[in-house]
Amino acid sequence: MNAPCALSTSAKRVQAALTAAGLECRVVEHAASARTSAEAAQVLGCAVAQIAKSLVFRVEATGDPDFVRAVTGYAIGGIPPLGHAQPIRTFVDRTLLDHDVVYAAGGTPNALFAIRPQDLVRVSGGRVADTCP
Repeated sequence: MNAPCALSTSAKRVQAALTAAGLECRVVEHAASARTSAEAAQVLGCAVAQIAKSLVFRVEATGDPDFVRAVTGYAIGGIPPLGHAQPIRTFVDRTLLDHDVVYAAGGTPNALFAIRPQDLVRVSGGRVADTCP
């Protein structure tokens, strides 16, 4: 596992949102990239199936990176499941509930935090759904 770094402004915002939600989760910012599920699993030493990546879909014309940052307040690769700039409809893949703990992005491509799947559903306002084949 890589050594943690000092939290960036974006990661501190996620930490504040977790605290405000009553969770004791701790955002950790790593030196190595965790932009993809495979990278995050490698950084954490866990299974890829335990990585809860936030994907933002837009129905209209694209301009995706700017749209994603405007709606969530975060850059692609580090979007957390809570604390967004605007309310968004959220779905949580049902398979995440098979784990005692999952890991989500903490506001930057290098920041992650551990969370119980039930807490993830609650703080994200997500609806549990089958999103994977």
